[in-house]
Amino acid sequence: MSIFLAFDHGKKKIGVAIGDSLTGSARGLAAVPPEWALLEKIIKEWQPSDFVVGLPLDKDGGEQPATAAARVFARTLTERYKKPVHLCDERYSSIAAQSSLRAQGKNTERDDAEAARLILEQYFNEAHA
Repeated sequence: MSIFLAFDHGKKKIGVAIGDSLTGSARGLAAVPPEWALLEKIIKEWQPSDFVVGLPLDKDGGEQPATAAARVFARTLTERYKKPVHLCDERYSSIAAQSSLRAQGKNTERDDAEAARLILEQYFNEAHA
């Protein structure tokens, strides 16, 4: 079993989720400001084998300004931690996260962590398809 951390990268917050490759399930951990010291604490605590970064593409699969920022974030993870970083198409993950939280009667302020959870579960589903 391998532990994965997933990130929904944004300008104001980064959603973080954890999951394992054995069950293919994930759960949202936190939504934190984009500060490496905060991310470092989470990474040290969970000791993941791999990272997954959501890649924000437009509805036609093309790149947009946020795509470049997510790619830079993914490269920085690779350089800092020397662990595999996988990119996963995250189109509509934020909308799906808000919908999922509303359906559960939960506060949608945690939608960044929920989006990271959905990105990670999507990655697991695609990897085992």
